[in-house]
Amino acid sequence: MDIIGTILWPLKWVVSAILVGFHWIFESIGMDPGAGITWVLSIIFLTFVVRAALIPIFVRQIKSQRRMLEVAPQLKKIQDKYKGKKDQFSREAMSRETMALYKETGTNPLSSCLPLLLQMPIFFSLYSVLHEAQINKTGIGLLTNDLAASFGNAALFGAPLHETFTNASGWEVRAIAGFMIVVMTASQFITQLQLVAKNMSPETKASPMYRQQKMMLYILPLVFVISGLSFPLGVMFYWLASNVWTMAQQYFVIRSMPTPGSEAALAREARLAKKAQRRGIANPLLAEAGAGAGAAEIEAVRVTTQRSQPVGKQRSKKNGKK
Repeated sequence: MDIIGTILWPLKWVVSAILVGFHWIFESIGMDPGAGITWVLSIIFLTFVVRAALIPIFVRQIKSQRRMLEVAPQLKKIQDKYKGKKDQFSREAMSRETMALYKETGTNPLSSCLPLLLQMPIFFSLYSVLHEAQINKTGIGLLTNDLAASFGNAALFGAPLHETFTNASGWEVRAIAGFMIVVMTASQFITQLQLVAKNMSPETKASPMYRQQKMMLYILPLVFVISGLSFPLGVMFYWLASNVWTMAQQYFVIRSMPTPGSEAALAREARLAKKAQRRGIANPLLAEAGAGAGAAEIEAVRVTTQRSQPVGKQRSKKNGKK
């Protein structure tokens, strides 16, 4: 019994239903139902719907990562304190202090990974639906066998969507696949570069976490180069659309909610200062509240724009008693 297939079947059913829905829309406006461009547009809009549904998970992931970045300097102090000490007593003491820091600040190193793990079944279901429809040509849910066969036989500019760069029957497949691999790699590199270059504070750049992020800057694009050679063209359109969405989404997050002390935060403060100067607002941090905002709204903006370190439950209770 295929346990994984049974677990993913509901997600695959939803994914196939959305794909068929967009295909029906494009067919209704006069596009050829068997044309490659019709199926490619259906894949792209399917990807956008899935990524839009995952925005709340993405926001939670950003918040978890930011809290970990804020405690990184304190974590580094603990690591430096026990640097070079390999005896069991020192290791246990470092572990206790580290866990105490996590408890005090309310952070968890695994919390930033949890949203990513929750996304994996959805992404795998999407990949599975596209791959099975193009390779095995079997339908699932609203994606009937006839539609799956139409999808599997579709071609874009003479390049069959079910072929890969490595098993291409003509130069058209290699040309399109090669171009997409380059764009996918470039978009992934830019996405990671935005995070490393603009959205990290000086304290974070001095921590081991920064070195790990720099390694990912070069490792992740290589993953797309290697895996892209064996991806069918139809699946590659999903990855490309997903990468472009991620790049745009992260650009918006970094621009509007940058990490305090980072280059992006300084740039945002400069933009707010110019906006405040034009509106005649004394405090530039209140510029985004709008000229017509009331006292309560302006006070809310002032409070939310202040930088704060993660505060644990015990410290919060102490502050409440004062």
